[in-house]
Amino acid sequence: MSRTVEVTVLSAENLQMNRKPARGNTFVTVHSDASSDAGAVTKVDSVGGSYPSWNEKVVVNVPLHARFISVEVKCKTSSSSSSSLTGSNSVGVARIPVSDFIGGYVPENQLHFLSYRLWDGNVRRNGVINISVRVKVPERSSCSSNSMSFAAVTGVPVAGNGSTGVVTGIPALWLNYQRNP
Repeated sequence: MSRTVEVTVLSAENLQMNRKPARGNTFVTVHSDASSDAGAVTKVDSVGGSYPSWNEKVVVNVPLHARFISVEVKCKTSSSSSSSLTGSNSVGVARIPVSDFIGGYVPENQLHFLSYRLWDGNVRRNGVINISVRVKVPERSSCSSNSMSFAAVTGVPVAGNGSTGVVTGIPALWLNYQRNP
């Protein structure tokens, strides 16, 4: 089982190849650490140089047990043909924890704008990648023609005394935090 994640690869900054500014022909691959598929690939930016811009949305299936998605910027080599992306060198990789955009107090289907440091094969800083991420939530089908909408409740369940209420916010004081039985 997996979730569908939309990653919009926006741009990159200060890309270098062999400690010199990248000259262009860069593209991005996005894949999950726990997936066996090849992931998704953006189009090639041939004019951006060391500051490329893609603004391209790719869709990746991320298994529920995945911990990271990898965003790798690559540069086409001069020997590769214009239609093939097989001849390429890695410019830098960012490993993005799935917990940065899934789980916690973040609502599902929330758009996140994120920037991450890219690291080259020698574990040196090599630019920054700017992306946006949205976890696609499947549409829920109604069981009858009279569909009822339910509002999501965010909060902490009230403990004890059989109450079904929900407390929202962060308490300033924890009275009776630990009770003796």
